[in-house]
Amino acid sequence: MNNKSTKILIATGGTGGHIFPSLSLATFLSNKYNLQIVSDRRGHKFLPENINTKVKIIDTGTIFKKNILLAFLGIFKIISAFIISIYYLIFSRPKLIIGMGGYSSFPICVAGFILRIPIIIYENNLIIGRANKFLLPIVKKIMLSTDKVKGIGPKYENKIFISGYILKESILNSINLKKQLANKGELSLLIMGGSQSAKIFGEILPLEITKCFKKGAKFKIYQQCLEDQIPQIKKIYEKSNINFQLFSFSKNMLEYYKKSDVAITRSGASSLAELTNLRIPFIAIPLPSAADNHQFINAKYFEKKGYCFLLEEKFISDKLNKILLDLYNNEKKLQSIKDKMTEHSDKNIFMKIEKLIIRILNE
Repeated sequence: MNNKSTKILIATGGTGGHIFPSLSLATFLSNKYNLQIVSDRRGHKFLPENINTKVKIIDTGTIFKKNILLAFLGIFKIISAFIISIYYLIFSRPKLIIGMGGYSSFPICVAGFILRIPIIIYENNLIIGRANKFLLPIVKKIMLSTDKVKGIGPKYENKIFISGYILKESILNSINLKKQLANKGELSLLIMGGSQSAKIFGEILPLEITKCFKKGAKFKIYQQCLEDQIPQIKKIYEKSNINFQLFSFSKNMLEYYKKSDVAITRSGASSLAELTNLRIPFIAIPLPSAADNHQFINAKYFEKKGYCFLLEEKFISDKLNKILLDLYNNEKKLQSIKDKMTEHSDKNIFMKIEKLIIRILNE
């Protein structure tokens, strides 16, 4: 189906965990439909400058604040965003709204329901987000990354659609890429802190890697870090003669994925799915402050599948050393994990989503 007169709106915002799947879906759908994106200002900074899709900024807030005054301010922002969303939808009038999770997608989805516009929402974490949970009664379908997502009551089971993880087509098209392990005697290690990077990764991980180096392990390090961390990290690696390359936030992670044998990463759903689809074993270190502990739950799921090692942040100094040395000295273990990862693939996700969209548009 190719109907450029049919308007579809993607509601997203907040962190990269919501924005990047939204961009992947938008790239696919923009070839077939008249696509629009609504985001808040936080999410807008992750959108590429040359994006060829119409983008509307509607800022909102969250009620999930410990401070009562901030919670009330969040309510005010949500109400304001809802009113703006009503007016925007009256004039743009999309045929379908796809909410990508997070509080930034909440007001426009509610406004769409009031205006009788069908709504699909997407959840890529292993526990349903708070905003998506509130939206369950009013949506047509909820697309889930797996059938293991928790927090959806039995009365909404008829709305479940297992889509898989929404990833970039460039990632999905590289699934069958044959990857060799690093040059003999050197393990390529990719360190990712997430879309906003991870300060603690820059402070602790270089020191732990140095300890491994002193015990005979050799690494080629590709590390994502904050700009102001680069001088200090560079100093640590150079002092130990460790082969390294530092970079700040990159929109072309595939180039680093292609060079890497193992990754150390936060546990955002998209990052873990990308690594799994590309057959890169990883050490998942969940963000302790993640809402509803969803990063830990994500990592636990992939660990049970045999695709990764789960390491809580508080145990980095005690356990990371041992895991890295074990992987460095045991190439068969690495290959075994890679082989296990072939069980998982999201390659057909866009075909599944397109069929769902067509079905709902034709109802």
